[in-house]
Amino acid sequence: MKTIIMKLFCLLLVLAGATCAFHLDISDRQVNPTSVSEVLTTDASSLEAKSRFAMLDDVRLLANGLLQLGQSLREFVHKTKAQINDIFQKLNIFDRSFYQLSVVTSEIKEEEEELKKTTNILKANNEEIRNLSLEINSKINNILQERTQLQNKVGSLEERLKGLSETVIPADQLSEITTLKEVIGAQEKTISNLLKAVNEQHDQLDHQKIKIKILEDKVNYDAFQDTADKTMDSDHSASDMFDYLPRNSTGLTNDLPVDCSELYINGEVNSGIYAIKPNHSEPFYAFCEMSSGTGSTVIQRRTDGSVDFDKTWEMYEKGFGVMEKDFWLGLQKIQSFTQHQAYILRIDVEDWKEEKHWAEYNFSVEGPSEDYALHVSHFSGDLPDAMSNITGAKFSTKDKNNDNCNLDCARSCSGGWWLSACSETSFNGKYFWLRAKGRSLRRKGIQWKPGTGSSYSFKMTKISLRRVPDSGI
Repeated sequence: MKTIIMKLFCLLLVLAGATCAFHLDISDRQVNPTSVSEVLTTDASSLEAKSRFAMLDDVRLLANGLLQLGQSLREFVHKTKAQINDIFQKLNIFDRSFYQLSVVTSEIKEEEEELKKTTNILKANNEEIRNLSLEINSKINNILQERTQLQNKVGSLEERLKGLSETVIPADQLSEITTLKEVIGAQEKTISNLLKAVNEQHDQLDHQKIKIKILEDKVNYDAFQDTADKTMDSDHSASDMFDYLPRNSTGLTNDLPVDCSELYINGEVNSGIYAIKPNHSEPFYAFCEMSSGTGSTVIQRRTDGSVDFDKTWEMYEKGFGVMEKDFWLGLQKIQSFTQHQAYILRIDVEDWKEEKHWAEYNFSVEGPSEDYALHVSHFSGDLPDAMSNITGAKFSTKDKNNDNCNLDCARSCSGGWWLSACSETSFNGKYFWLRAKGRSLRRKGIQWKPGTGSSYSFKMTKISLRRVPDSGI
């Protein structure tokens, strides 16, 4: 390179009308240019022998070197620009993700504050109701004492009447007796009304206690979920929402609604988590959706893939997930609904084009001895019928295959579902953010395949139960 640079320098001197000579030292491989003044002092014959112009090969060598150097510099610049653009794109993605996380965190904190305020208000109302109940009880005791005194007076008057049975009773005594009887009747009516009011207050107080307990559990649960990614105990806390409730945790468990439909009939219009108690079942929490003039119990929901549905048989029996987001209620609880009453199974889906569809069936599930076998009929909706052909199928998971073929379909399809001859209908499969490539991979996803038709992979699913209108409570 140094040789090329020196030749370029000499070429410039030649073009300027001067001459240039080189001396190459083989030992140290350095080029020493001879100054122009020394060249001018050489003899005339040597000057005539030397050419005034640089060699063509040297010029070509110099041009090729400069061309290669320019190409290398251009490639280096393009590569550097591409790396800088990639860094900026990653920074933008990080900034958007951080902003979205901040927004979600703020919303969670605001909801938590609102729940705490509501809990405080309910506690204050509970104290007021309790004080009012004590005051009413005190008044009732006073009324009972007055009633006893009046009864004693009436008794003494009756004894006096016996002694005067053969004589005419004076008019003033008859008037007094009549007045006392009217007072006693009025007092008894007042006492009956007060007792009725006290019973209503006690019922309201029990209802408020249940709401306060649910809100407290909800606040504690939301606060815990806010730190779920930072602690190893988060799965245990979420699973507590799917445990059966002890009888002393919800007050009078016999007064709990059978399902969300009864809760709606009793006047509740807000969707959320409530304690319910189906027939012959222990009480438990369920997510109630109040809409379209009825209350529905949500038994499954998939929205964002935040919960892994590839669980064991034990987890599918008990239930898992986050009840306000993605969850499975549990086979034991689902079966307790349909054990004594008729229910309608509703399926709501949304595809990746934000188009919504639905399907409904008459629905029932057998007990654990039959591995929760599915029974559906009377299909309706704008989705293709993909469940009538699997009616009678038993529930299968990756560790308990109840499919009626030799293949382990639950393991190949992922997630627990009612499978029949490796049917490709499953709402508990793997959640794919993008369209899966390959048939074997698509079989593991959330899909709805009627018979030999094409698969439908969805962005959102929701399965809910509502009581048949004429089935009674």
